[in-house]
Amino acid sequence: MFVEATKMKLIRFKVDKKECYGVLTDNQILSLTTLSSFRKSAIPKTIDDLVTLGTKILGTIEDYLKDLNEDYQKTATIRVEKVEVLAPLVNPPKLICLGLNYYDHADEADARIPDEPIIFMKPRTTIIGPNKPIVKPDLVNKLDYEVELAIVIGKRGKNIPVKEARQYIFGYSILNDVSARDIQFKDSQWTRGKSFDTFAPMGPNITTANQIGDPNNLKIRTWVNGELRQDSCTRNMVFNVYEIVHHLSKVMTLEPGDIIATGTPAGVGFFMKPEPKFLRPNDTITMEIERIGKLENSVAEGS
Repeated sequence: MFVEATKMKLIRFKVDKKECYGVLTDNQILSLTTLSSFRKSAIPKTIDDLVTLGTKILGTIEDYLKDLNEDYQKTATIRVEKVEVLAPLVNPPKLICLGLNYYDHADEADARIPDEPIIFMKPRTTIIGPNKPIVKPDLVNKLDYEVELAIVIGKRGKNIPVKEARQYIFGYSILNDVSARDIQFKDSQWTRGKSFDTFAPMGPNITTANQIGDPNNLKIRTWVNGELRQDSCTRNMVFNVYEIVHHLSKVMTLEPGDIIATGTPAGVGFFMKPEPKFLRPNDTITMEIERIGKLENSVAEGS
């Protein structure tokens, strides 16, 4: 089994109580953690190390995999159903989010189209992986979902021109910007309503930038308990992926491992007609973005 390192779906997982990462191909994972322990391996030991090294390391890994013998491949391969899939990254330097970045979402919110990106931050303690519970605190009554394309930065940069932005992107994932609407709209800013623990499910993998192709033309959808709620395309973004990287880099230095959640399309629970449909305990949210995969989580009652 040969995997093109420059066209990878990277997945972090736990097996036998050990955290690992590897390349996802259909229902199998080629464990890069296992391969990193082999003699003369050029593979970083963790996915964080890989992302920190950025896109430049992918060619080196590709050369290593080309010469990988069949016995090593067999030793390092495991089926997906035998592992616990984790969030691909849990300690990003920054988790930056955009608001009102889809024309259809701004329309349903009856909001003015922003002339510059509206940004806010979420703490890294919001991040959870696939199939982990979104915990609804007792003080939250209006819990909502937001499917978002997540950019993973792979190169340090400041004041990045739009035409060069792609060079700074390692890959993409799915992020659910879970929101407590009652708190979000009570406060004069959004941080508290979006920062509870477990309010940023992410995964199931990072698809490298070359695998994605054009990130500005991807289907993006959400189902709640099987009901299709969000059905849009990233071409409906107000600021596209490369413009987002450009604008944010004018404000802050972007670093390898930074996650940027690029906004959500129409169909969130708060604006459902004839009345809002908020998340309740035991609800299941399934999100899908073309060429990345599906992210699924359920809601649990908290305290």
